Amino acid sequence: MRLRVLGVLSVLCLVVVFLISGTILGSASRELTQELQINRAASLNRLAQVAFDANGDGDTARLQREMDTYSGLYGEGIVVRVQQQTLASGGLDVDRGDVQNALSLARLNVSGTSLEPVEPFGSGSRVIFRPFGSASQVLGAVVLDVHADAAQQKLRERWLAVGLAALALAAFLLVGAARVTGWVLRPVLRLDSAVHELETSGRTERLPEQGPPELRQLSRSFTAMAATVSASMAAQRQLIADTSHQLRNPVGALRLRLDLLQLELKTAREHDAAERAMAELDRVEEILDGVLKLAAAEHRASEGYLRAAGSPGDLSPADPVDPFPILEGEIERAAPLAEQAGCRLVLAPPPQPPVLAPCHPAELAQMAGELLNNAIKYAPGATVTAAVRPEAGAVVVDIYDDGPGLSASERASAATRFWRSPRHSSVPGTGLGMTIVGELAAANGGRLVLAEAAPHGLSARIEFPAPADRVTPGAPQGGARA
Repeated sequence: MRLRVLGVLSVLCLVVVFLISGTILGSASRELTQELQINRAASLNRLAQVAFDANGDGDTARLQREMDTYSGLYGEGIVVRVQQQTLASGGLDVDRGDVQNALSLARLNVSGTSLEPVEPFGSGSRVIFRPFGSASQVLGAVVLDVHADAAQQKLRERWLAVGLAALALAAFLLVGAARVTGWVLRPVLRLDSAVHELETSGRTERLPEQGPPELRQLSRSFTAMAATVSASMAAQRQLIADTSHQLRNPVGALRLRLDLLQLELKTAREHDAAERAMAELDRVEEILDGVLKLAAAEHRASEGYLRAAGSPGDLSPADPVDPFPILEGEIERAAPLAEQAGCRLVLAPPPQPPVLAPCHPAELAQMAGELLNNAIKYAPGATVTAAVRPEAGAVVVDIYDDGPGLSASERASAATRFWRSPRHSSVPGTGLGMTIVGELAAANGGRLVLAEAAPHGLSARIEFPAPADRVTPGAPQGGARA
């Protein structure tokens, strides 16, 4: 936006400079032309008067002397036709086409004393003429070859001065346009950044009141709105977390009552009903745990965004860690569940040299655990592989399986809260696992990417930006495990 506005203002500034410069140069050309025309017209009239006197007394010697003196002084040629004679000075050729044309027009009592506008370059020679004689008879004509070299040189000097002044004015206007553009658009850009921050984290800083009055009022209105929205979102998150936490006590009491009730039950039908109630209670507890984890993950994601945006506060970034030992520990922890589901867990060899990921170890372990549990739960009997590898500018923790996988539309919805594939409706779960992983990845500056595994299955990739120092000296080495 800044470039577009600055481009428009720059074009307008250059057009203004061009118009002003053209006006000044046109005026200079007219001024020099008029000055030259007045001077040469006066000389032409004087020579015509001398020629008229010479025609009356028959003495053309004085006229010739005047012509030679003028030509020697100004370097311009003269042709005078008087008493059937043609006098010339300054090397002007009488047979030249424009001179003959001027003499022909003068015989018809036509004068030509106007000059074309002086141009900075090109030929500087042009003729002016006038007849002389009585009121009823043309006795002769004077033709003056005007050289505009001096006027052209003055005009070139003025062009140079105007060009330098135009460059200085253009530079001044462009700098002014850049400053004005920045002054006007800086609040708009800050507002755009604040909107993005509010959308991502649910809170934003107070916008400074700068720029034009309308944008200052807009900044004040947005700050008030953002404060209201942030307070509402924070209260909503806190309500969800508090509600989930407080529900654990009555759920625990309900579980205790069900346990005591089971001791009093006698028939198989009664025990079966109690077991179904306990299963539903387990599901409620699982959902409450998931909601609490999601609230904590969203809070961490909000802090991670504010840290990336450079907001003040105690938001220290995570130190880079080697993900391979963490992944190794989660593979060992998930081994019993994988054995029950008939899955085979494989840990790919670590990259050489080892790589570092900017992530909190506990949160990386939680993300890897969620992805491993999802793969084991929804792809029973499959081979689940966990790998760490560097890519262009990134460190990737990839957990993929060769199970049925998800379609493209299902992968697009998999990170939505409480979403579950219709094919997995019979599998216990809350639909919060992928959402939690996505929020924790964002909290650590990464992202969760779901893709199709080759030849089939699901690949869940956690991509972190690679730190400047990706090599861990002396890192422990490991191999594939099954």
